[in-house]
Amino acid sequence: MQIDLSTRKIFITGAGKGIGLAMAQHLAHAGAHVWAHYRSNSPELNDLGSAFQTVHLVQGDLADPADATRIFQEVCVQAGNLTGVVWNAGVFLGHPVKDTSEEWMRVWHQTMAINLHAVGQLTHVALQHFLAHGGGQMIFVASRAAFRGETAEYLAYAASKGALVSLGKSVARSFGKNGVTSFILAPGFTRTQMAEAFIQEVGEAQVLAEIGLNELTTPEDMAPLVTLILSGAMNHASGTTIDFNAASYMH
Repeated sequence: MQIDLSTRKIFITGAGKGIGLAMAQHLAHAGAHVWAHYRSNSPELNDLGSAFQTVHLVQGDLADPADATRIFQEVCVQAGNLTGVVWNAGVFLGHPVKDTSEEWMRVWHQTMAINLHAVGQLTHVALQHFLAHGGGQMIFVASRAAFRGETAEYLAYAASKGALVSLGKSVARSFGKNGVTSFILAPGFTRTQMAEAFIQEVGEAQVLAEIGLNELTTPEDMAPLVTLILSGAMNHASGTTIDFNAASYMH
């Protein structure tokens, strides 16, 4: 199936590495104009921007509300009319119960600032943008943890991703008649830099034992699905949560 996204203008958060980078690469190859957000320097994203004139890099810290607004405004000035956004940026921070209350809550607030509050803020301004321009598409990258729960060290992460699922469904239900579609992706364990420390800690064999396939999911496995959604071919699945977890959890 050939997908031509040459008329699409898409903003992705957290595109410096992992899932977001793979999405940006796949969308660029499909012809899309991509605004790729990153927080820290990313040689791979720099290479992508050099290879495709249609890929534009936007640096900023989503944990800072003022910077999050500045990033979106900058993208809109350059793009004019965005057709899709992907809220992918996130952190996976541990806070064991043995931590002090102060430390435990510090990680809780840091997680919520990036995984939830920044997404809520960006969803608000993106909805305003879409309503002024006849509609658009949103993709919320949540997690298997939103449904299955997470291990004891990552309660804040699971809670933040559960909230994203509800937000994504509410956008679909509330704004569909205004031309806005919304989808939730729920990845399971994916081989990314963010997950590598956990793999090293528990061992790859233990991670593989949890899934129904013989190899871990990679960011490149997920990217084609995002391209399909942003083509508009799945608009009547708006509000859907799509599990992408190698048969490790089904609900």
